[in-house]
Amino acid sequence: MAPKPQKMVIDSKKRKTTLSLKSVTKKPKFDSNSIQTKVAKKPSVLTKHNHQQKEGRTGVKNDDGTGSKKNRRLETKELAEARKKKRKKHYTLQQELAVLWEKMRRRNIAEEDRSMLVSEALKKMKGKISEIASSHVSSRVLQSCVKHCTQDERTAVFVELRPCIISLATNTYAVHLVIKMLDNATKEQLADIISALHNHVAAFLRHMVGSLVIEHAYKLGNTTQKQVLLSELYSAELQLFKDLVTGKETRLVDVISNLQLQKPSVLRHMTSVLQPILEKGIIDHSIVHKALMEYLSIADKSSAADIIQQLSALDLVRMIHTKDGARLGILCIKHGSAKERKKIIKGFKGHIDKIARDKFGSMVLVSIFSIVDDTKLVSKTIIRELEGNLKELLLHQDGRRPLLQLLHPNSTQYFSPDYLTSLGLSIPSLSNKGELHGSEAVADDGNNEDANIPLNEGGKKDSFKRRQELLVDSGLAEKLIDACHEMAGELLRSKSRNDVIYEVITGGADGILHPNLNEKLGSLHESIASVAAQPKQDEPEEEHLLENFRSSRTIRKLVLNCRAFATVLWEKALKGKCGIWVEGHSSKVIKAYLDTSDSMVKEIAKEELQPFVENGVLSVSLTEKN
Repeated sequence: MAPKPQKMVIDSKKRKTTLSLKSVTKKPKFDSNSIQTKVAKKPSVLTKHNHQQKEGRTGVKNDDGTGSKKNRRLETKELAEARKKKRKKHYTLQQELAVLWEKMRRRNIAEEDRSMLVSEALKKMKGKISEIASSHVSSRVLQSCVKHCTQDERTAVFVELRPCIISLATNTYAVHLVIKMLDNATKEQLADIISALHNHVAAFLRHMVGSLVIEHAYKLGNTTQKQVLLSELYSAELQLFKDLVTGKETRLVDVISNLQLQKPSVLRHMTSVLQPILEKGIIDHSIVHKALMEYLSIADKSSAADIIQQLSALDLVRMIHTKDGARLGILCIKHGSAKERKKIIKGFKGHIDKIARDKFGSMVLVSIFSIVDDTKLVSKTIIRELEGNLKELLLHQDGRRPLLQLLHPNSTQYFSPDYLTSLGLSIPSLSNKGELHGSEAVADDGNNEDANIPLNEGGKKDSFKRRQELLVDSGLAEKLIDACHEMAGELLRSKSRNDVIYEVITGGADGILHPNLNEKLGSLHESIASVAAQPKQDEPEEEHLLENFRSSRTIRKLVLNCRAFATVLWEKALKGKCGIWVEGHSSKVIKAYLDTSDSMVKEIAKEELQPFVENGVLSVSLTEKN
């Protein structure tokens, strides 16, 4: 009898399990469709109540929805305005200022009317300027007021802003007002603002907004004020005690020597300051470029190599628009590895034309042409982009420099001493040959204009071979001759843009364009001679090539230094016609045939020109310099 109850218990458990499984498989009572259906059929009491309240407020039934939409929008706008008034202390004032600003910033408004509007706006803001300066709208109004107000009104604004200048300098909107104040500040006010920035320079340079104020103050300051701002980046002592800096020391090496600072301590402090700036990518400012240059002048080999590696990984295009930034770019190319150089050159892709036209950026391209041995990479990335805007670059004062470097490298005739100084810079700790220190550079005595200064220390390839691969083998020289052929008259008459065509006609330094391009050069010589052979006119639209002040001097120089051109010009334009050109500016071209040191050129013209010499029409000086 005992086993039967046990079976019944087991059976009951099985039945319970089966039922529970069936209950799970059943359709749930409250699925989404049934809920939506019930809500649609029978609205809740709360929905009805809210609907009745809205109808009671508007007084219009929401049958078609068109009558109440406009009212609801107006209500929403009124509520938003009410919230803004509660949340913003000076909301009403800002609205009034915005209306005045729209009037005062018009271009066609009279100065008297603008002055009245500016005075009215400043009266409304008096005593509240520091509170509303951080607002997007009020900051713009204040900028216009500072720009157009009188000096007394500007002084009043400065007095109100002076106590909170530090907090405003890091505000996204107020920073523009601080910059405008710097632009319009008197000498005393500028000194006061720079004094207020003391002990905040390093922190502000790590701030994306605050760094703009430091950079602007640095650009506007005099030499002493610049040195004061820079010195805070050198050591903790100078950051705390600004009176230690006299402003006479222009280099960090001199500061360390005169103040007897510990070089390792200065190096550690500068590393802690500059490292976060580089990590954040704040590399656009000239004060940062200057600080990095000074850091590299005292850095040990390991620290200097780290900086070069970091700078090579960054976007150097953002740096090379300043003098020190371009020098940093040159140092990265000179002391960087092949991989780092490749990274820098590829980063320039798409910006070559802009870099070439920049006063300092063109220095970096010149250094690349002088140092980098990977001519295929340089041709593919840089030369190809230069070819696309070759005619414009020939007429640009800075754009022609990279071309001149290939035609006549490091010539003191085309590059200023400061330019060559920048190209000759090196980092003392990374120099293998004991190169000169800091801001010193290899310099020429200036007596020989054709002297080539050996500034391509970073490359291993022969300099002439590198030039030939970049200029001739890449096809640039052929396109350069074609461009000179098309623009010959314009280039020869140009004030300071005839250097490239002169070098092309003569074949470049060391005859780099010969003999591969002799045929095209001959065609260029004949083209210029044909223009010079045109008859002289009494009232020409354009001054004749031989009578123009600048082109006559360039042609004279070509006669003295290029036998092939002098021969073609004589045969095609001057032979039998010298009597027409022995007076005026053209006489200098005629005299060049007698003054030249080339006996062959002198011989072809001697017989025809001798009568003019005997009659005193032409005077020849034997000691005349070429």
